[in-house]
Amino acid sequence: MNDLANSTMTPNSSPVRIDFNTPELQRKRRIRALKDRLTRWYVLVGGLAVLAAITLIFFYLAYVVVPLFQGASLTSKPALQPAWLQQDAGKPLMIALEEQNLVGMRVSDKGQALFFDTKTGAELKRVDLPLPPGVQVTSIGADQPGSPLIVLGLSNGQVVVFHHTYKITYPDNKKTITPAIDFPYGQEPIALDEQGRALEHVSLNANGDTLLLTGSAGAHLQVLQLSRSENMMTGEVTNEQNRIELPQMTEPVKQIFVDPRQQWLYVINGRAQADVFNLREKSLNGRYKLAEDGNVEITAVAQLVGGISLIVGDSKGVLTQWFMARDPDGEQHLKRIRDFKMSDSPIVQIDAEERRKGFIALDASGKLGVFHSTAHRTLLIEQAVDGPGILALSPRANRVLIEDGNKLQPLSLKNPHPEVSFSALWSKVWYENYDEPKYVWQSTASNTDFEPKLSLSPLTFGTLKAAFYAMILAAPLAIAAAIYTAYFMAPGMRRKVKPVIELMEAMPTVILGFFAGLFLAPYLEGHLPGVFSLLLLLALGILVAGFSWSRLPESIRLRVPDGWEAAILIPVILFTGWFALYMSPFLETWFFGGDMRLWITNDLGITYDQRNALVVGIAMGFAVIPNIYSIAEDAVFSVPRSLTLGSLALGATPWQTLTRVVILTASPGIFSALMIGMGRAVGETMIVLMATGNTPVMELNLFEGMRTLAANVAVEMPESEVGGSHYRVLFLAALVLLMFTFVMNTLAELIRQRLRKKYSSL
Repeated sequence: MNDLANSTMTPNSSPVRIDFNTPELQRKRRIRALKDRLTRWYVLVGGLAVLAAITLIFFYLAYVVVPLFQGASLTSKPALQPAWLQQDAGKPLMIALEEQNLVGMRVSDKGQALFFDTKTGAELKRVDLPLPPGVQVTSIGADQPGSPLIVLGLSNGQVVVFHHTYKITYPDNKKTITPAIDFPYGQEPIALDEQGRALEHVSLNANGDTLLLTGSAGAHLQVLQLSRSENMMTGEVTNEQNRIELPQMTEPVKQIFVDPRQQWLYVINGRAQADVFNLREKSLNGRYKLAEDGNVEITAVAQLVGGISLIVGDSKGVLTQWFMARDPDGEQHLKRIRDFKMSDSPIVQIDAEERRKGFIALDASGKLGVFHSTAHRTLLIEQAVDGPGILALSPRANRVLIEDGNKLQPLSLKNPHPEVSFSALWSKVWYENYDEPKYVWQSTASNTDFEPKLSLSPLTFGTLKAAFYAMILAAPLAIAAAIYTAYFMAPGMRRKVKPVIELMEAMPTVILGFFAGLFLAPYLEGHLPGVFSLLLLLALGILVAGFSWSRLPESIRLRVPDGWEAAILIPVILFTGWFALYMSPFLETWFFGGDMRLWITNDLGITYDQRNALVVGIAMGFAVIPNIYSIAEDAVFSVPRSLTLGSLALGATPWQTLTRVVILTASPGIFSALMIGMGRAVGETMIVLMATGNTPVMELNLFEGMRTLAANVAVEMPESEVGGSHYRVLFLAALVLLMFTFVMNTLAELIRQRLRKKYSSL
């Protein structure tokens, strides 16, 4: 037997031995072994490279995102003791810094504006403001943050309005800043109190050609409106004064603020009370308690940039944000929005940033706090000086200057990303000019006092919404088609159908998005009854066709080869689709008054956007079907034939074999196909970018659009400032998308392994 295994026999001949160790065969074995080793190393290195690339992408995204959640830092610099401060410079009423942090301005109760070098403290320029003889400065006020307009209240009931400017020149290629004081409304003081009483508090607001001056003398409020108009023919400028009479106060006034739209006048009075007046209706809107505790007293108040919000500090170191919002009955009232706890010492001064919704506060113990209102974030609380002082925040919010006694304390502030917090990204936020907390994404606007709204919740919701509607369409069709193609369809027909469906995967998604946005969306809008009736008629038509086919004589049915029956449904589907769309205008006239879109909007109260989730579901479902179909079909087709034949041999019907053997055995592959399709739908960019209105709303409404994380990154990344908060939040969105995909794929793999283990014994 051994000899027979290693030899061949021929008639009248001796056995011939086969040599397996010839040089040629040895060379082939060496080449094959080399190929095996190279392939093994190639797969290993390639797999490791893919893992390394994904890991690097993750860490790079994290590297860009991490700075968003870092707090602020404060660096103290050597104190300055300028000579002019050692002299009798008067009591400081206000200090301010210019854009470059090189020149500071100090206004004193002596009616002088003194400009100084912030690096050395040296005096640069001193300007005597035009005060009438024998008149003292009794109060000072400023326009909203970012405006250089300042008003001085005088002891004779008059006011002086001026603003500070800084002209930059380059003589001999050296940067020079020249400070100056201008009087846009003239140097002549303006009479605010007709009785000539000393103005204890003043405020102003300039809105276009209208200047609103407000002041208080005791319990008497004074409001004066100055309007400037220019004759277009002669160029003559005329000023018109209009006094607004308001109810008088009953409590001592502490501070006055004017809404930038000149609608609301906020009067802080008493221990902790705010009276809000409607200047347009010349009436009292309401009296509001700013603190529930009767022992708390309001010690400092400031307006945020834009002038809509008030930041109120009290004697217990608590800061609160307030602004006007509508009640459910439509009436506007002053609302307490959010609180910040700084310390146990009274707040002595609050200064708002000029370009963001942030602010700083100084308490009586000398602690400095840095906060951001929208993000509801306390970024820093640190000891800055030994006691209470008067502070100034630079326009770029990167330098703080505090006058403490006879010295100036400069501080460097680093606070690059205060707008971002967990609550700002994922929770409802009560934004200015909103009547209630909401999820909103609105990263940019045309105005400088814009409040960024960086909630990722509507984008994440839109991503899941788009994927959900796409999978609703794609999953049943793709899985059913895969099962039928692999299990029931004739091999000849399968060889034609499968490549055609897989070829759909090669179609660029930008083409699908272009088609969906420019053709499909308006077509669906005009044929809504036909589209919805198609869903019903198509299923009904297929059932009728199948039932009719089963009732035909066998002589006719047997003429169609086994596995080719699906071809009969092609004309049925085409005819049903044509009939449904043909009947669309008639259905719209009979049931919806001639316009189904208006019926949905008016009668049902449902918002309808032309580019909506229905359009995305159809277009993106069309793109996802080939992915799911191809993998699921291979999984079903790969089920061992022995299992199928064994089930049939034991008496099971083909349908029982399919549901109890084939699908269960192929379930790991089918589940993988669904997860890969889901991942494709979640990460899709161009289709949702072009086929939706790109509106970041959180609505399950089928007829309303959405904005996804991927589309948002694609739209806004080109216009974001590199390194800015907006830029980093977009990277955070990409990181969220990557983490979501990673978690979904991990769970899918775990479930797939469990399914494989459970049904591997079939």
